[in-house]
Amino acid sequence: MNIHEYQAKALLRTYGAPVSDGRAVLNAADAKAAAGELDGPLWVVKAQIHAGGRGKGKFVEAEAGEKGGVRLAFSVEEAAQHAKQMLGQTLVTHQTGPAGKQVNRIYIEDGSDIETELYLALLVDRQTSRVSFVCSTEGGMDIEEVAANTPEKILSFSVDPACGYQAFHGRRVAFALGLKGAQVKQCVQLMGNLYRAFVEKDMEMLEINPLIVLEKTLDLKVLDAKVSFDGNAMYRHADIAELRDETEEDPKELAASKHDLNYIALDGEIGCMVNGAGLAMATMDIIKLYGAEPANFLDVGGGATKEKVTEAFKIITSDPNVKGILVNIFGGIMRCDVIAEGVIAAVKEVGLQVPLVVRLEGTNVELGKDIIKNSGLNVIAADDLKDGAQKIVKAVKG
Repeated sequence: MNIHEYQAKALLRTYGAPVSDGRAVLNAADAKAAAGELDGPLWVVKAQIHAGGRGKGKFVEAEAGEKGGVRLAFSVEEAAQHAKQMLGQTLVTHQTGPAGKQVNRIYIEDGSDIETELYLALLVDRQTSRVSFVCSTEGGMDIEEVAANTPEKILSFSVDPACGYQAFHGRRVAFALGLKGAQVKQCVQLMGNLYRAFVEKDMEMLEINPLIVLEKTLDLKVLDAKVSFDGNAMYRHADIAELRDETEEDPKELAASKHDLNYIALDGEIGCMVNGAGLAMATMDIIKLYGAEPANFLDVGGGATKEKVTEAFKIITSDPNVKGILVNIFGGIMRCDVIAEGVIAAVKEVGLQVPLVVRLEGTNVELGKDIIKNSGLNVIAADDLKDGAQKIVKAVKG
């Protein structure tokens, strides 16, 4: 689960992180009053979407102006004008894709005089199964470019959970970032606070880009923050769950999450309904092998009910890009007759406008095949995965 920058900063502030004072704006009429509550003389107006690259992004609509999603203002009136221009408009960045995202929230905060921009992140390292620190002196840039072109400028190390965060971890970050004097002590304390927030709130990623050194005081400040959480842990954090902005999520993925389905929307034309993540990946691969593209990843799980399968089918058919559907089930815990009943119920409820290929194998497979065969529906049966992939690609491609 992702949250907006202003929400992330509010959370980090409770853990002692130094952040600028700011106000979130949901309505253009409130922009001037919000900006007036800040001291100035410099204001920063930021579009709030779940994507990076906002500063370099471009708005689709001419009314939003040619500037990106992060703008400087030198008066309350100018800050309010920027907010009004951006609210309700579509911002396209390298992370949103060509469709972009609509800006429904604006964050106006006090500006900062920057001497140095640094990069810092905490994330879960899957190789070590530990929390890792990643830092670089090349803040404010795309860290992917730094990793590709100058990887020696990135320091990464993990924290042993047996001892947790220690002061030497913070000093290691400070020295790698070229900090000196009192900045080292600030860094040690800040890293400890961020690590505590990361663990206590079940974060998956905490990215600060940039972490800055202020020009006059030389103190550290968190200028931007991007935070994502482990969705499976949200039952422990009702306060974090309340921060979820459903308008930022794909409607199909949102509907799937409400029915405990593992669904990810893709750009292809063949919808997939599979049980098991590994089998789902194999199904997507073989569709590509035979010349088509999967429209989604969808794992209904090992113990799906008829109702769950019905909802999964509805989600697939709601995608206008889907030109055909492949159901690929290997019944172990999941019974083939349950899948068959769910598919038939869904087809009768929402209709079938595209070719449907069903491959069943495993527990109660003959019963499942009989249910589909006697349903009276125009369903193409497949003997195995290869046969199913070939048939659905042929049906879609003609």
